Amino acid sequence: MPTGAQVIVEQLERAGVEVCFGLPGVHNLPLWEALRGSPIRLVGVRHEQAAAYAADGYARASGKLGVALTTTGPGAANTLGAVGEAWASRSPILVIATDIPTTLRRPGVYRGVLHETAGQADMFAPVVTAGATVSASEELGTALAFVLREHRGPVYLEVPTDLLSAPAEAVEPAPAAEMPRFGTASPYELIDAAERPLIWAGSGARDRAGEVRALAERLAAPVLTTYGARGVLPPGHPCEVGMPPHVEPAGRLWDEADLVISFGSDLDGMNTQNWLQPQPPRVVAVNVDPDDAGKNYAVDAVTSALDLDRIRPRDGSPAARLREVRAEACRALDDRALRFLDAVSYALPDDANVVCDMCIPGYWIAGFHGFRHPRKLQFPMGWGTLGFAFPAALGAALAGTGPTVSMSGDGGFLFACGELATMAQERLPLTAVIVDDGGYGMLRYDQALAGEEPFGVDLHTPDFQALAESFGLPAETVEGLDDAFGEALARHVADTEPSVLVARAEALVPPPTTSPNWYRKRA
Repeated sequence: MPTGAQVIVEQLERAGVEVCFGLPGVHNLPLWEALRGSPIRLVGVRHEQAAAYAADGYARASGKLGVALTTTGPGAANTLGAVGEAWASRSPILVIATDIPTTLRRPGVYRGVLHETAGQADMFAPVVTAGATVSASEELGTALAFVLREHRGPVYLEVPTDLLSAPAEAVEPAPAAEMPRFGTASPYELIDAAERPLIWAGSGARDRAGEVRALAERLAAPVLTTYGARGVLPPGHPCEVGMPPHVEPAGRLWDEADLVISFGSDLDGMNTQNWLQPQPPRVVAVNVDPDDAGKNYAVDAVTSALDLDRIRPRDGSPAARLREVRAEACRALDDRALRFLDAVSYALPDDANVVCDMCIPGYWIAGFHGFRHPRKLQFPMGWGTLGFAFPAALGAALAGTGPTVSMSGDGGFLFACGELATMAQERLPLTAVIVDDGGYGMLRYDQALAGEEPFGVDLHTPDFQALAESFGLPAETVEGLDDAFGEALARHVADTEPSVLVARAEALVPPPTTSPNWYRKRA
């Protein structure tokens, strides 16, 4: 009979898992041994948080399950910030963590075993959609099958270390139940009666772009996209607004609509300026989870899909109006930021995966760069975790969906700079961009906006180019964020070898998508 570790690897293989990210420890080494002979690629990172971020980046870029392997106690706890981001963004990752041996555990008593906690799984309960704790070998296969089936977001499996070496039995995951339709009102009657419909596409639309496009064209309706849905409609499509709702000309489209079709979105706070966008007269939600669809705005009808044949086609196109919206919005944007966006657009091919941190350059790209395909932007606006971009990009680079670029500030990059070793050792096709403005630029702005002198936000930073080169990575430093930056970025992205590009520049003005600059204000 196979060991518990072999059962885990076997069931991961059956589930189509191609890569795992992890950090070995004394308690989980049997998993490393089981993976030695597996076709699953094992990528070793330098910190457990990076393992979960990389699993998240892989999942967002590929649409497949990302897997992170950690050891017990502090190793498991180190993933929590990254798992929280995956939970808030509904990213399908599986964290497999070990626990102390069953033979040493005494219920209700802390005995001082290495890495022991009083309840490790309890730490994960608030930030996972499902979890399972194994207490005996015969439970392992069923528990793993359960979490593999339930990965609507991050899921957690906890296995005592002695059960990894004990005999166990594999179990085939049961198929997930088909989600029925929901709703009380008829979505088709609401759509037919609307004169000014608007489509709001969220991350649930990423893999249903064809449906969104066909619906928009049938209704001649404008489409606003959240961060998670960037690229569902490409720039230049006559129904694509091409601006976030945080700029007033685009936001007015919401205000004017007599029907909003929320496609794969929970209408979250970061995209609606903390729900300061007014309640539309009518809302139809296309969502597999009716509770999720209606938790923030009143929803008149919920359905898991729309039958286009039941929707009256409409003449015309919103293209001319949307050109005016974009032109008006651009006139109000910062000139330096627009030059930066031009440089990024020049450098990046259409299939590039762009993983942005919570830094000012990342905010500009996430809000205003024109993505031509879904799943090309990754942005931690679920939980808002600084330090996301570089480790998440390690995973995105292995998805095989195009060249990958991480966009970090100097502060956020230092959260995981040790992963330069992972990048070099694994020869990942990744360009890590570091915009060095000598500190936390967004926080400087917040303090200045409050009329305060900068305090605690200026950072002593290393010579990032020398740091990268010390790991054996090609690196380059440019001054500013305009043409020279764009030309250098284009060279780096065209090279499939890992590299680092440092841009020394004064901080950009934060865009309208950042909360201090929201145009909707609470009374």
